Amino acid sequence: MYAVVETGGKQYRVAPGQTVDVARLDVAEGDAVNLDRVLLITQGDKVTVGNPTISGARVVATSQGNGRAKKIIVFRYKPKVRYSKKTGHRQPYTRLTVDKIIKPGTEAKSAEGPSQKEGIASGT
Repeated sequence: MYAVVETGGKQYRVAPGQTVDVARLDVAEGDAVNLDRVLLITQGDKVTVGNPTISGARVVATSQGNGRAKKIIVFRYKPKVRYSKKTGHRQPYTRLTVDKIIKPGTEAKSAEGPSQKEGIASGT
């Protein structure tokens, strides 16, 4: 079983137990995150495609903390005019571990506390 979710303007293929790095979210380490922009869910031969999203479906993940990606070097150069500029960039990310994929019409059987962030990834 896997799903395709959208967060931070990018789409990710996720499965339960998988760890994925997404664009930085404002959540503390250990908090639960609901990714409610689910575009596709597949389980065996059965595929559910949203238009554009599947209403009622969500992916529950746990935040493993924030980090910064490997530095990339940006070098600008113009020949014959003695112009060169070197800068670097490190993209911030949040590492998520996918707990479960909830299909529409089914409710989670776990006790979800008030520390859970509702729909935080859809506004990014």
